[in-house]
Amino acid sequence: MQESKLLVGIVMLLSCSGMVLSAPVLAQPVQIIGPAGNGCIAGAQRLPDEGPGWQTIRRDRSSFWSAPVTINGVKTLATRLHAQGLPDLYVGDMSAPHGGRLPGGHGSHQNGLDVDLYLDLTPRPALTPDERNVLEPPSMVSADGNSLSPAWTQDTVTLLHMAATLPNVDRVLVNPVIKRALCEQVSGDRSWLHLIRPWWGHKAHMHVRFRCPAGQTLCVQAPPPPTGDGCDTTLAWWFQPHPAPPAAPPRPPEAPPAACRPILAGDTLSAPETRP
Repeated sequence: MQESKLLVGIVMLLSCSGMVLSAPVLAQPVQIIGPAGNGCIAGAQRLPDEGPGWQTIRRDRSSFWSAPVTINGVKTLATRLHAQGLPDLYVGDMSAPHGGRLPGGHGSHQNGLDVDLYLDLTPRPALTPDERNVLEPPSMVSADGNSLSPAWTQDTVTLLHMAATLPNVDRVLVNPVIKRALCEQVSGDRSWLHLIRPWWGHKAHMHVRFRCPAGQTLCVQAPPPPTGDGCDTTLAWWFQPHPAPPAAPPRPPEAPPAACRPILAGDTLSAPETRP
């Protein structure tokens, strides 16, 4: 009884002194809306700057918010790398706190399901935050863009295999030269190669995308990659000459889904609920 009176007295004292007591802020339920190229996310989580087997880099130019499936994927991959005795995984762009467009020219990374993971596995001493902030991992592709660079090793193949076989991975984007190297070097089980997709750029990092989690009915899932290992004429196309496309004025960005507008404005509590 005396403890209750004491608690009431403390509350009244704090109220009179102008201090406001508020209820604990509960975590916002995760809601993934739209496709990776035009979406948003409510309740995103932030990947810590470092953990067992990973380090974030270029933090003044990157954003490390994401859906739980993406964060769990990064942590799982880092754990598997360390179990193989390999160095830390360097993590680049994920998503903005509410999703939407990231600065720097990204067309995707908008709904919390994308992450850039660097392919460099060079052993290094522990890096300070300042050193990680300016780290520029090497390209796996030669300067002329036609072959692999000396930075490529068998450990790179191991890393790509581990990434492509993570739970819930939708696809892994890499430079066409990297895809061609995998087609030439991988023997035995090649089933995972169909998730390794060639794309422009992506010389120093791979872009890992996860599938829409179950229950996220407003998340727009891309069509699955074609069947087969992708080591066919569709890969050869990337190494053929193509005429430059005609000049055209840049198109304005597509308007985000209506459900994203309050989220991108920072008003996550007013977004409609995801219903099964």
